[in-house]
Amino acid sequence: MLEVHRTHRAKIRNHAQVADSLDRHGWSASKLWNVATYHSRQVWEETGEIPDHGDLKDELKTHPTYKGLHSQSSQRVLEELAEAFNSWYGKRKSDDRANPPGYRKKNYYDQQGRRVHEEHPRSTVTWKQNGIKHDTTNDRVRLSKGANHKEHPKAWEYILVEYETRPGVTVENLQQVRAVYDNATDRWELHLVCKHEVETPTAPGTETAGIDLGICNFAAVAYSTEEADLYPGNRLKQDGYHFPKEIATCDDSGGEEATRLHRKWSERRTHFFHSLATHIVKRCVEKGVGRITVGNLAGVREDETGESKNWGRHGNLDLHGWAFDRFTSILTYKAKVSGIEVVEVSERDTSKTCCVCGREDETQRVERGLYVCETCDAAFNADVNGAENIRLDSNESNSESSASLDEDRSTGWLAQPDVYLYDLSSGFQPQAQVVDCKP
Repeated sequence: MLEVHRTHRAKIRNHAQVADSLDRHGWSASKLWNVATYHSRQVWEETGEIPDHGDLKDELKTHPTYKGLHSQSSQRVLEELAEAFNSWYGKRKSDDRANPPGYRKKNYYDQQGRRVHEEHPRSTVTWKQNGIKHDTTNDRVRLSKGANHKEHPKAWEYILVEYETRPGVTVENLQQVRAVYDNATDRWELHLVCKHEVETPTAPGTETAGIDLGICNFAAVAYSTEEADLYPGNRLKQDGYHFPKEIATCDDSGGEEATRLHRKWSERRTHFFHSLATHIVKRCVEKGVGRITVGNLAGVREDETGESKNWGRHGNLDLHGWAFDRFTSILTYKAKVSGIEVVEVSERDTSKTCCVCGREDETQRVERGLYVCETCDAAFNADVNGAENIRLDSNESNSESSASLDEDRSTGWLAQPDVYLYDLSSGFQPQAQVVDCKP
């Protein structure tokens, strides 16, 4: 049996009865975030190091704000903050617009510029299994209150939420509940994470596909059937330029509007990754692929000395928004459900080696999207060439390495891959179809 996790969005039926309690817990999550942010900045200024989530938990578990949520919910807030600080730490040298995580609050000032009022936005609150009791018969879930919101700190008090999912969804084996506030509708909603056991699927076939991840083209996929697919990352790059500019115009980097923009940006990026992974897996199933090899890009942001690479202003923004590790995790999960194995292999020299004859020369990549081999006297798409090298690298044990390909192979598919463009409403569609649909 194979364990899979799925997230279902649910509407709260008794919103009027539970909104106040959810508000208080959302504000408590923001207060804990702010306290932990202040502590992390103090540690950074004093030691030059960022405390990890374990250090934060040890330091703040006795703080009054920690008891505003169930213990596991408080732990999740601190884990998210530690992740945000680590992300900033990796960007700070190469991106002059990178800022450490901000405080979650909105300040109000009088005519003399004095702060007279402060509000906290409603942060997402996560309940794990110890804080959940699920009533599957009546579609209700009990969410444990934080000690600060109980009449007695040790009393077993909870928020009883009645939920409604879309038709056909069965909520069972509930592992996690996230209460998310939607500023557009001024309502809370639930994200229900469930564990399902499914029969271990049989691999669709024995073929292998190789994937090269990049910036201009987020993914290039090469198949053993002498076919290739290209997935431009234009939409991802546009969002990477647009949202930081919008966030920078907000009066308060940790305020409600900035938080809304961060959430929207994250949701769009997540949707892109899931849509891309779903499309690639679907194509692999159609072509009888049982194994996907992906270039391992660990260390791509650093040079040989361990220092961050400087790719220029826009290049740095692209590189550090390039969440290849997250995408690979999503792809691995979706492929596993379809019986396809995902393996990471080294992508070293794949971009400067000819996949047909094996000649290695970095000058052969004459421009961003073009690879010209002087030995083969052939020109083809540079990213597809990298994807094919990654695919061949996984088959070296089968004597199918690039240096030993003496048979007469077609190279036309290397120059003219199928291109799929991303659309927010319909996912990835063939380029010709998307162009034809435009007014």
